Amino acid sequence: MPEPTARKSARRHHWRRDLIELAALFTAVAVADMVANTVAHGPGGPFLLIVSAVALVATAAFHTWWARRHSHAPPAPDPAGSGAVTGAATADEPAGTAPAGAAGPGAAPRETALWRMRTTVRDEPGSLAALCTALAHDRVDILTLQTHPLAEGTVDEFLLRAPAELPAARLTRGIAAAGGGDTWLERADAHDLVDAPTRVLGLATRTALDAAELPLALRQLLGRCTIHSLPAVSVTGRPTGESAPVEGVLESTTMRLRDPHGGVIAVERPYLPFTPTEFARARALVELDARLGPRIPRSQDVLTLPEGNEITVRRAGQDDVEAAKAMHDRCSDRTLSLRYHGPLGDADRYLNHLLSPRFGRTLAVQTASGRLVGLGHLLWDGDETEVALLVEDEWQRRGIGSELLQRLVALAVEAGCDSVYAVTQSSNTGMVAAMRGLGLPLDYQIEEGTLVVTARLPKTRTAARERRSAAERTTTSEPGATPGPRPAFERPSFEQAEH
Repeated sequence: MPEPTARKSARRHHWRRDLIELAALFTAVAVADMVANTVAHGPGGPFLLIVSAVALVATAAFHTWWARRHSHAPPAPDPAGSGAVTGAATADEPAGTAPAGAAGPGAAPRETALWRMRTTVRDEPGSLAALCTALAHDRVDILTLQTHPLAEGTVDEFLLRAPAELPAARLTRGIAAAGGGDTWLERADAHDLVDAPTRVLGLATRTALDAAELPLALRQLLGRCTIHSLPAVSVTGRPTGESAPVEGVLESTTMRLRDPHGGVIAVERPYLPFTPTEFARARALVELDARLGPRIPRSQDVLTLPEGNEITVRRAGQDDVEAAKAMHDRCSDRTLSLRYHGPLGDADRYLNHLLSPRFGRTLAVQTASGRLVGLGHLLWDGDETEVALLVEDEWQRRGIGSELLQRLVALAVEAGCDSVYAVTQSSNTGMVAAMRGLGLPLDYQIEEGTLVVTARLPKTRTAARERRSAAERTTTSEPGATPGPRPAFERPSFEQAEH
């Protein structure tokens, strides 16, 4: 209410209150005069005075008893079972939303489940309140809420804690009845409890430290989606025609962003359209990557082979293209054919693509003299992830390929990948043995002499870290330290396992 209107209303109410008080005063004086005349001049005056005093005392005692009894009584339960509560709501809990599983004093906590929900409502007052009321009716707690304004409405994204026995269909029906449309619902986990600004800052930090993190950061930012890096120039040097404007393109379930390294980053999510807010966040991550330029973490591990030679395993990038070309020149035709699945005259023309952080991560193995003798690639392929290995002939059958494969799988688990696959020739039993050495469930597919081996990765990152730590305890030694046990390199030797 505007301030002048509020002052006028206050003055009007003050005048009415004064009039009522004045009328009550005159009435009290008249009644008192009548009672005094009755007591003084009436035949039953003293008796009437005593009865009035007793009535006043009884009324005061009854009022005191009633007030004490009902001021401390707990609120009555909702007979409709709606679960609505009164009073002030917390910052993360809108008014009218009851905590899930609140079964009353002394009751055991009920089991709950986390849900991520997105729905579209009309952009008008009361639409969000109707959604909150519908969720409160099913005893659903709203943990976080984000709004994405659109031209034709507003997209509300919730993180919900609901009773475990509440089915998704009932929750969706309640939202539809409250005015929500195009509702999307999926189970969430503890990682989704991080608020949106914190999550975005964490993804930006990962992208700033490692250029290879950009596709993974986009996938974690946008949920289940497919990301393709489409280069402007093919591996044969021909233009592909892939380009995008500087500001990018948003088309419902597809967005196209200009790749800082040339070409386009295409993101697709068929099951849920992108919002302008999501598009702006994705574009900001790509712009951050463009400003920082190429960057690769410089950490490295020094390992000791069974014969006593030391090798270094580190991340590789496009600065290693020349050293990788020299290694290709030293490899035999059979080694290159097993790596590239057939005859290949110019294997080095693929190196700019393979060593680019935009398409994955690469591990390099170099000797104490600095010569590159092995490469392991973890390549992002849309929703899937490929692993590929190449070890120089003279350094094969020493466990280098198996070590690279274990480390690549650990990187895939840390990146949140569900599986990795290796493509090789069906005659390459060594690669199959290396994949089996991972101790993971494997799927095999053979088509016209080409073998695809897929390893399903554990769901948690903890298992991968423990497996990697166990491997490092048996293989890693710092310069000048006594080499540890060597069982990790003393596996049965196999030919061409490093390809």
